[in-house]
Amino acid sequence: MEIGFENRLDAAYDNLEQVYADIAKVAFDFLDIKANYEVDVSLVGDEDIQEINRDYRKIDRVTDVISFAFEDDKSDLSVIKGDEIPRLLGEIFICVPQALRQAKEIGNTPDRELAFLFVHGLLHLLGYDHMKKEDEEIMFPLQEKILAAYKEKKEG
Repeated sequence: MEIGFENRLDAAYDNLEQVYADIAKVAFDFLDIKANYEVDVSLVGDEDIQEINRDYRKIDRVTDVISFAFEDDKSDLSVIKGDEIPRLLGEIFICVPQALRQAKEIGNTPDRELAFLFVHGLLHLLGYDHMKKEDEEIMFPLQEKILAAYKEKKEG
């Protein structure tokens, strides 16, 4: 599991590269995923996320996280590429200013909100969704279980 990390904001958020790598490892262990994946994560501001949202989703407003899955076909491509070469699972764009606003509104810490948004985006890359009630009932508890497992590992 590899994380490609781009911080388009303040260097104060550089620590999230390791946080996200640790969360991804916990998530993959929790979900029993053995494939060698790479996930690219970009921390962006309001203007960048609004532009991405407008251009790719046709929604002209700021949002908290956007994921782009690169492997809609989850067939085993490692036969072609080899297990040692990570497969690019997709990209996650996290809007830090929006995350900080949301954290304040709902009473989360900024760290918890930024971790939550990464897990949310990662699950989307893995094919989870919440557009239908039955999908939401799977994805939302899974997010919390992964965050709890990460917290336990971090504290343990």
